[in-house]
Amino acid sequence: MCGIAGFLGSAPSAEAARSDLERMIATLAHRGPDAKGFHVDRGVGLAHSRLAIIDLVNGAQPMSNPRGSVWMSFNGEIFNYLELRKSLLAMGHRFRTESDTEVILHLYDRHGDRFVEHLNGQFAIALWDAERSRLLLVRDRVGIRPLFHRRSGGRLWFSSEIKALQAVQPEQARIDPRGLVQALTFWAAVEPDTVFEGVRSLPPGHLLAIEEDGRETITRYWDWNFPECGTPVPFASFDDAAGSLRDLLVDAVRLQLRADVPVGAYLSGGLDSSAIVALVRNYTDTPLRTFSVAFEDAEFDESTHQQTMVRHLGTEHTTLNCRREDIGAAFPRLIWHTEAPVLRTAPVPLMLLSARVREAGYKVVLTGEGADEVFAGYDLFKEAKVRRFWARQPGSRLRPKLLGRLYGYLEHSPVANPAFARAFFGQGMDYLDRPVFAHMPRWTTSQRALGFLSDEMRASVGDWDAAAFYEKTLPPQIMRWSPLARDQYIEAKTLMGGYLLSSQGDRVAMVNSIEGRFPFLDHRLIEFANRLPPQWKIRGLTEKHILRRAVADLLPESILQRTKQPYRAPDCSSFFNDGVPLDYVADLLSEERIRHAGYFDATRVSRLFEKCRSGRVSGFADNQAFVGILSTMLLDDQFVRRKTF
Repeated sequence: MCGIAGFLGSAPSAEAARSDLERMIATLAHRGPDAKGFHVDRGVGLAHSRLAIIDLVNGAQPMSNPRGSVWMSFNGEIFNYLELRKSLLAMGHRFRTESDTEVILHLYDRHGDRFVEHLNGQFAIALWDAERSRLLLVRDRVGIRPLFHRRSGGRLWFSSEIKALQAVQPEQARIDPRGLVQALTFWAAVEPDTVFEGVRSLPPGHLLAIEEDGRETITRYWDWNFPECGTPVPFASFDDAAGSLRDLLVDAVRLQLRADVPVGAYLSGGLDSSAIVALVRNYTDTPLRTFSVAFEDAEFDESTHQQTMVRHLGTEHTTLNCRREDIGAAFPRLIWHTEAPVLRTAPVPLMLLSARVREAGYKVVLTGEGADEVFAGYDLFKEAKVRRFWARQPGSRLRPKLLGRLYGYLEHSPVANPAFARAFFGQGMDYLDRPVFAHMPRWTTSQRALGFLSDEMRASVGDWDAAAFYEKTLPPQIMRWSPLARDQYIEAKTLMGGYLLSSQGDRVAMVNSIEGRFPFLDHRLIEFANRLPPQWKIRGLTEKHILRRAVADLLPESILQRTKQPYRAPDCSSFFNDGVPLDYVADLLSEERIRHAGYFDATRVSRLFEKCRSGRVSGFADNQAFVGILSTMLLDDQFVRRKTF
């Protein structure tokens, strides 16, 4: 994995262009500590910081095609590059390296913009076609690797992270009020929006072309798609589909193990990561090295299940024991790398874990991320199923009791109090026939943080509604899909893309120059799963039914039958020591700092601060609001005011 940066548009001189690129790529050294490279041509500059994974000797970038007419800076991996290379060789292409980067260049020479359709991988690509004076920016199908851009000073600037853009334009770092509202609602701004004014994210599955005359064309080349309701099931039987799923999983894992460096795996103790590690053990000869997080608080800890898998597979295992004080101390560093507010502290332990991976001599880890989106593993999907069932008889006292089968892992379960459960999960029933129905209770909880916005921020946003705005961006055919398909699509486009693959994915791994890989997000597997009928994913209230069947013989029964336990970490309590706030927390959340920044109401924040300090916070809403406010203030401190953390 690497960092890329560059610009399109004339620079005062070649020296000035090189200086701009140097400043940009210096901010991305953590993404690629092994080497850096530059290419400056008429009106374009490309920069690259390299994390060497494939062809360690000859894979330096930017790289050109044999004629020197096309140059490329590329962040990511193309997992099927060997198959593509073999096909290109048969067509007469000749290669100078063993890298996947060169394969992309040859594909572009042969297929033009449609080269991206041939790629199985995770990538962000900047490609300069000198003969046509044309720049392409391309991002992978699901958004695993980031790519941002901004127009300013007569140039288009682009980079893997926003801090590289701000390295050449620090005066333009301002938080966008609507971007902030989105982040406090959906856990992340919805692409192409970001929380910074003027900065855009290239959405997943899109290609942006900037022509010689300045015309910009953005093209979607892939999206999550589902069959219309009533479409015949394209499988002979459930067991037949489960067997095909097993074959796809084996191939996805096999492809994603390709590297010229050792590959490890994360092991949470849940079904998804356990399945990946079991597939590695049973279908490859890759040595098994696994890594996991353990917590001192039993509510968050899954180490018992992790050790079950370690014993079952005989892996060499490393456990990071994460304490609340570790989370609080590392939180400012997290925000520097996420470049966005977060509503949970959960990314911090993963950031600390990636350091352990690096210390062990590894650069690459496989993870189980994505299975919950692809196979409907989250509580949200089951909640929505119960709520839709409930809506047919809204006066029933029996149907809401189905919610009691959820959240057994929570110390303070939202269904423990029947009256609260009816009130909470009964909200949003007027959205029953709208695509965002399943998500409204969660978004309503998150939006409690909006109650802390200052009058000035409220005025700047006006009556703009984030959920209504987002709903208008959904594909017109979404209501012809099954309810579960609608729920999956929105989850993939909001929480997964904006938060899980970014703040809790790419960013926390790349802090320590670690490349995460996601076999469940192989696009072939997604397309396969999207054709499955809903009842094969959720059977009754059992999530990921077909996945369990596909890997049943590989896992211990205790792991196979586990109910989904979301990965979580201590939130508010991480920022206080016996009621005393950490120094930076006391500073940033003081009434003076809150008023000066202008994002939040100082009086209301003060009340929440005292509630957290005294240990009286137990619900999700207050925890999320506190973490969201603190992370926003850190973002302001580090990027707008440009103070170091």
